[in-house]
Amino acid sequence: MNKHARIVFFLLAAALVFTGCTKKQAPTQLSGGVTGSQSDYGGDFVPESGMGGDYGIGADGLEPRSGSDGISNGMYNGREMVEGVLPSIYFGFDSSSISAAERSKLQQAADYLEQNPSMGLLVEGHCDWYGTAEYNLALGDRRAESVSNYLGTLGITPLRVDKLSKGSLEATSGLSKSQSSEDRRADLILLR
Repeated sequence: MNKHARIVFFLLAAALVFTGCTKKQAPTQLSGGVTGSQSDYGGDFVPESGMGGDYGIGADGLEPRSGSDGISNGMYNGREMVEGVLPSIYFGFDSSSISAAERSKLQQAADYLEQNPSMGLLVEGHCDWYGTAEYNLALGDRRAESVSNYLGTLGITPLRVDKLSKGSLEATSGLSKSQSSEDRRADLILLR
Protein backbone atom coordinates (compact mmCIF):
# COMPACT_ATOMS: atom_id res chain seq x y z
CA MET A 1 0.00 0.00 0.00
CA ASN A 2 1.49 3.34 -0.99
CA LYS A 3 1.71 6.36 1.30
CA HIS A 4 -1.29 8.13 -0.30
CA ALA A 5 -3.54 5.06 0.08
CA ARG A 6 -2.53 4.71 3.76
CA ILE A 7 -3.47 8.33 4.46
CA VAL A 8 -6.86 7.92 2.76
CA PHE A 9 -7.45 4.68 4.67
CA PHE A 10 -6.52 6.36 7.97
CA LEU A 11 -8.82 9.33 7.30
CA LEU A 12 -11.75 7.06 6.40
CA ALA A 13 -11.21 4.94 9.51
CA ALA A 14 -11.02 8.05 11.69
CA ALA A 15 -14.20 9.44 10.11
CA LEU A 16 -16.06 6.21 10.85
CA VAL A 17 -14.93 6.21 14.46
CA PHE A 18 -15.91 9.84 15.07
CA THR A 19 -19.29 9.63 13.32
CA GLY A 20 -20.19 6.65 15.50
CA CYS A 21 -19.59 8.67 18.67
CA THR A 22 -22.49 10.78 19.90
CA LYS A 23 -22.83 12.74 23.07
CA LYS A 24 -25.42 11.13 25.29
CA GLN A 25 -27.49 13.33 27.56
CA ALA A 26 -27.28 12.62 31.25
CA PRO A 27 -30.41 10.91 32.60
CA THR A 28 -32.84 13.02 34.58
CA GLN A 29 -34.91 11.51 37.38
CA LEU A 30 -38.60 12.05 36.69
CA SER A 31 -41.54 11.57 39.02
CA GLY A 32 -42.33 7.97 39.81
CA GLY A 33 -38.70 6.91 39.64
CA VAL A 34 -38.61 6.68 35.83
CA THR A 35 -35.43 7.84 34.16
CA GLY A 36 -35.61 10.04 31.09
CA SER A 37 -33.76 12.95 29.58
CA GLN A 38 -34.65 16.57 29.02
CA SER A 39 -34.57 17.82 25.46
CA ASP A 40 -32.56 20.88 24.58
CA TYR A 41 -35.70 22.53 23.21
CA GLY A 42 -38.18 23.45 25.89
CA GLY A 43 -37.72 20.68 28.44
CA ASP A 44 -39.79 18.13 26.53
CA PHE A 45 -40.03 14.67 28.05
CA VAL A 46 -37.91 12.22 26.08
CA PRO A 47 -38.04 8.72 27.56
CA GLU A 48 -35.00 6.48 27.62
CA SER A 49 -35.79 3.22 25.94
CA GLY A 50 -34.04 0.46 24.13
CA MET A 51 -36.68 2.72 21.95
CA GLY A 52 -59.64 10.40 15.77
CA GLY A 53 -62.29 8.78 14.46
CA ASP A 54 -66.09 8.76 14.80
CA TYR A 55 -67.70 7.80 18.08
CA GLY A 56 -71.07 8.01 19.73
CA ILE A 57 -72.47 8.04 23.24
CA GLY A 58 -74.07 4.85 24.56
CA ALA A 59 -75.73 3.95 27.85
CA ASP A 60 -72.37 4.05 29.64
CA GLY A 61 -71.16 7.06 27.67
CA LEU A 62 -68.92 5.02 25.37
CA GLU A 63 -69.45 3.54 21.94
CA PRO A 64 -67.03 1.24 20.12
CA ARG A 65 -64.80 2.52 17.37
CA SER A 66 -65.84 1.53 13.90
CA GLY A 67 -63.73 2.02 10.84
CA SER A 68 -61.69 0.40 8.13
CA ASP A 69 -58.22 0.64 9.68
CA GLY A 70 -57.46 -3.08 9.58
CA ILE A 71 -58.39 -3.74 13.18
CA SER A 72 -61.15 -6.30 13.02
CA ASN A 73 -64.63 -5.01 13.72
CA GLY A 74 -63.70 -2.43 16.32
CA MET A 75 -61.72 -4.98 18.34
CA TYR A 76 -58.05 -5.06 19.30
CA ASN A 77 -56.71 -8.32 20.77
CA GLY A 78 -60.21 -9.36 21.78
CA ARG A 79 -61.06 -6.05 23.46
CA GLU A 80 -63.54 -3.48 22.26
CA MET A 81 -61.94 -0.23 21.08
CA VAL A 82 -63.50 3.02 22.28
CA GLU A 83 -62.25 6.17 20.58
CA GLY A 84 -62.91 9.84 21.23
CA VAL A 85 -63.01 9.82 25.03
CA LEU A 86 -59.36 10.81 25.54
CA PRO A 87 -57.62 13.51 23.49
CA SER A 88 -54.80 12.83 21.04
CA ILE A 89 -51.24 13.83 21.92
CA TYR A 90 -49.50 15.97 19.27
CA PHE A 91 -45.80 16.02 18.45
CA GLY A 92 -43.41 18.34 16.68
CA PHE A 93 -41.99 17.53 13.25
CA ASP A 94 -39.75 14.44 13.36
CA SER A 95 -40.06 14.27 17.15
CA SER A 96 -41.23 11.76 19.72
CA SER A 97 -40.79 14.05 22.71
CA ILE A 98 -43.83 15.13 24.69
CA SER A 99 -44.09 18.88 25.00
CA ALA A 100 -45.16 20.56 28.22
CA ALA A 101 -48.39 21.66 26.49
CA GLU A 102 -49.43 18.01 25.93
CA ARG A 103 -48.70 16.74 29.45
CA SER A 104 -52.05 17.82 30.88
CA LYS A 105 -53.76 15.56 28.33
CA LEU A 106 -51.72 12.63 29.59
CA GLN A 107 -52.60 13.52 33.19
CA GLN A 108 -56.26 13.46 32.10
CA ALA A 109 -55.73 10.00 30.56
CA ALA A 110 -53.97 8.72 33.70
CA ASP A 111 -56.80 10.05 35.89
CA TYR A 112 -59.39 8.35 33.66
CA LEU A 113 -57.53 5.03 33.77
CA GLU A 114 -57.19 5.23 37.57
CA GLN A 115 -60.96 5.82 37.88
CA ASN A 116 -61.72 2.96 35.45
CA PRO A 117 -59.42 0.09 36.44
CA SER A 118 -61.02 -2.41 34.04
CA MET A 119 -60.14 -0.27 31.01
CA GLY A 120 -56.92 -0.66 29.05
CA LEU A 121 -55.36 1.73 26.59
CA LEU A 122 -54.11 1.40 23.02
CA VAL A 123 -51.68 4.11 21.98
CA GLU A 124 -51.54 4.49 18.19
CA GLY A 125 -48.50 6.40 16.93
CA HIS A 126 -49.08 8.39 13.73
CA CYS A 127 -46.80 10.41 11.44
CA ASP A 128 -47.13 12.88 8.59
CA TRP A 129 -46.31 11.86 5.02
CA TYR A 130 -42.70 13.11 5.08
CA GLY A 131 -40.04 10.38 5.15
CA THR A 132 -40.07 6.74 4.10
CA ALA A 133 -42.73 4.31 5.21
CA GLU A 134 -40.15 2.39 7.27
CA TYR A 135 -38.87 5.52 9.00
CA ASN A 136 -42.41 6.67 9.79
CA LEU A 137 -43.36 3.28 11.24
CA ALA A 138 -40.34 3.53 13.54
CA LEU A 139 -41.19 7.13 14.48
CA GLY A 140 -44.81 6.15 15.18
CA ASP A 141 -43.48 3.40 17.43
CA ARG A 142 -41.25 5.88 19.29
CA ARG A 143 -44.22 8.23 19.75
CA ALA A 144 -46.38 5.44 21.18
CA GLU A 145 -43.50 4.33 23.43
CA SER A 146 -42.98 7.91 24.62
CA VAL A 147 -46.64 8.21 25.63
CA SER A 148 -46.57 4.84 27.37
CA ASN A 149 -43.42 5.75 29.28
CA TYR A 150 -44.84 9.11 30.35
CA LEU A 151 -48.03 7.43 31.57
CA GLY A 152 -45.73 5.18 33.60
CA THR A 153 -44.36 8.26 35.37
CA LEU A 154 -47.98 9.04 36.29
CA GLY A 155 -48.49 5.61 37.87
CA ILE A 156 -50.10 3.69 34.99
CA THR A 157 -48.63 0.21 34.76
CA PRO A 158 -47.28 -0.76 31.32
CA LEU A 159 -49.45 -3.90 31.46
CA ARG A 160 -52.50 -1.70 30.82
CA VAL A 161 -51.02 0.01 27.76
CA ASP A 162 -50.68 -1.52 24.29
CA LYS A 163 -48.74 0.29 21.59
CA LEU A 164 -49.24 0.26 17.83
CA SER A 165 -47.53 2.28 15.12
CA LYS A 166 -49.56 3.38 12.13
CA GLY A 167 -46.64 5.38 10.76
CA SER A 168 -47.85 7.44 7.82
CA LEU A 169 -50.48 4.90 6.70
CA GLU A 170 -53.33 7.32 7.45
CA ALA A 171 -51.50 10.58 6.66
CA THR A 172 -52.66 13.03 4.03
CA SER A 173 -49.88 13.34 1.46
CA GLY A 174 -48.88 16.57 -0.24
CA LEU A 175 -49.54 18.87 2.70
CA SER A 176 -46.96 21.36 3.96
CA LYS A 177 -45.24 20.65 7.27
CA SER A 178 -47.53 23.06 9.10
CA GLN A 179 -50.65 21.72 7.38
CA SER A 180 -49.77 18.13 8.29
CA SER A 181 -49.36 18.84 12.02
CA GLU A 182 -52.60 16.95 12.78
CA ASP A 183 -50.98 13.76 11.44
CA ARG A 184 -48.12 13.97 13.98
CA ARG A 185 -49.90 12.45 16.95
CA ALA A 186 -50.57 9.52 19.23
CA ASP A 187 -54.23 8.54 19.54
CA LEU A 188 -55.37 7.28 22.93
CA ILE A 189 -57.96 4.55 22.40
CA LEU A 190 -59.65 2.90 25.36
CA LEU A 191 -59.94 -0.88 25.46
CA ARG A 192 -62.79 -2.53 27.35
